[in-house]
Amino acid sequence: MKLYDNQKSYSKLPSVITIGTFDGVHIGHQKIIERLVKVGEKKSLESVVLTFFPHPRMVLQKDANIKLLNTIDERKELLSKLNLKALVVKTFTEDFANLSARAYVKSILVDELNAKHIIIGYDHHFGKNRSANINDLKTFGKEFGFEVEEISAQDIKDVSVSSTKIRNAIANGNLLTANLYLGSPYFITGTVIKGRGLGKQIQFPTANIHIKEAYKLIPKHGVYVVKSSINNSTVYGMMNIGTNPTVNGIKQSIEIHFFNLNQDLYGEHLKIHILNRLRDEHKFGSLELLQEQLKLDQKQALNYITDHE
Repeated sequence: MKLYDNQKSYSKLPSVITIGTFDGVHIGHQKIIERLVKVGEKKSLESVVLTFFPHPRMVLQKDANIKLLNTIDERKELLSKLNLKALVVKTFTEDFANLSARAYVKSILVDELNAKHIIIGYDHHFGKNRSANINDLKTFGKEFGFEVEEISAQDIKDVSVSSTKIRNAIANGNLLTANLYLGSPYFITGTVIKGRGLGKQIQFPTANIHIKEAYKLIPKHGVYVVKSSINNSTVYGMMNIGTNPTVNGIKQSIEIHFFNLNQDLYGEHLKIHILNRLRDEHKFGSLELLQEQLKLDQKQALNYITDHE
């Protein structure tokens, strides 16, 4: 897959396009993209996904509280695995939002992306104030020489329901449900930074993960079973998301104790796959009591890994 960070750099090969945010790239999205790829192969067209960043709500509503399943880099990585020919990431700006429907179709879809076939949902709206719909797109198709194929109402519903269920499940700590709809484990990516070193004191050293993107959806506070790839090997562990109330912590932290790993990870960029949730975060009366609970957590995590991985 070729990545284009703006539509003007696209190769202008005749294309079949689908358009959307594709947050999570879950099983509903995958079904649409599978259709896109098949049409591309059948008609000898480049299969292209056109997506947008920042999210429109970040720009138009100045919504600093929006939470997404994927950072833009994660989204690029997930889409790259779906046999697409090209991914075009259009920078979403107020000027772009103010383009008329016709100007958007002609300048971007036709002139820049050379669209010959567009696969889109029946409820798709575009142009200034989202004033145009799929019927308008079909009219433009006749004018500019591209075909419009509707994604069925049921498929659109599946996408919408899946996205909502995934976000709600993650926010509530239900990773088994989220992972079912995603088709693979939910993951976070971040850099290992120095923490307070309390884990070492109780024989549970942790890697503290910093995620720079404030819009990334973080699961509910608690303890989770996780895995990561370190030095090309799969390493399992348990992760705590929370404030460390036992030591009167205030700020949220993400800390991972990897099993059977004795390595300095400071500065490493890691992808953490979250497999299941073990329990809520609790405040314990002492570090000794916390240590005893962590031993129980590790045993439970290892049992889960043995049974499911």
